[in-house]
Amino acid sequence: MYEHDLLAGHPASEELSRELVLADAQASCARSWADIGIAQPQGWDRQQRAAQGASCKEASAEKVLQSFNTWAFKREQPSDPPLMLAFIARAIRRSQPLSFVLYWGKGPRCDLAQPDIQCLDFLASLSDRVAKTHAPGAALNLVFTDTHARLNGHLRADLRRYFSQVDAAARQRGFDTCWLSEIASVPQIAAEKSRLNDEMVPQHTLTLLTASARKWYRGCGSPEQGAVTYYRMNMVERRSVELAFPWSIFMTFNGSELRNLLPEHLPIFYMYSLRRGTSVKPWFLPAQPTQCTPASGGCAAACQNA
Repeated sequence: MYEHDLLAGHPASEELSRELVLADAQASCARSWADIGIAQPQGWDRQQRAAQGASCKEASAEKVLQSFNTWAFKREQPSDPPLMLAFIARAIRRSQPLSFVLYWGKGPRCDLAQPDIQCLDFLASLSDRVAKTHAPGAALNLVFTDTHARLNGHLRADLRRYFSQVDAAARQRGFDTCWLSEIASVPQIAAEKSRLNDEMVPQHTLTLLTASARKWYRGCGSPEQGAVTYYRMNMVERRSVELAFPWSIFMTFNGSELRNLLPEHLPIFYMYSLRRGTSVKPWFLPAQPTQCTPASGGCAAACQNA
């Protein structure tokens, strides 16, 4: 069974709540025994120390959350702070890095550029903040959204070229990467694709996606059709991210108005992209001298003609 299959009831939150209730009960019983002069049962001290440890871990989880949940990084409040705390507490109990996952897309540029570097460094500074309060540190996972780039009309060769450069820069900073098409190809996800082919797009979401598609969509059909396809793809892919990263905090440069495109059962951290006050995705920001568009033949053709 995938760990995520247990997430519907947020087991980490329930587990933490049980630990805190137990701690309160044990403390109350200990006071009662002392009041009436009865010795504590054998092994009680050990149980009480364990419960106190759970309470300390909760306090540590709050401290870890405070290390990165500041306006230096976030553009608005996270989607589910209690669930985020539960994920942090789990990482502390297991002495594991705190896991983060985010999408990384492809824009009109051929190569890695300064906006990408600035974004990666900004993410690294957040990771450093976590490491100061949580010894195992943070584990950042970049998911290259090759499926979205293909929908927008980008060539496979261009995707490999750009994402390979981002991959190298990300790994220099200790991050991991993967391709969205790979994690969305598991059997559990394939079974959902046909079910969502006719799903209606909420009007507000469609308006936002169509506006974006008019800027970046160069695939088949109209921008409106591209927006609908993009929405349905996300409904499937968000589930694949939950399966691949079941205890991760999902980071996004989008705002909460697009919450329904993101993993349903993961806490969402809405953050700036390059620095405080900037939320534009780095792959859409220009860099000179080499740029390209799908309509001009892709990155390779643009670079050859530069």
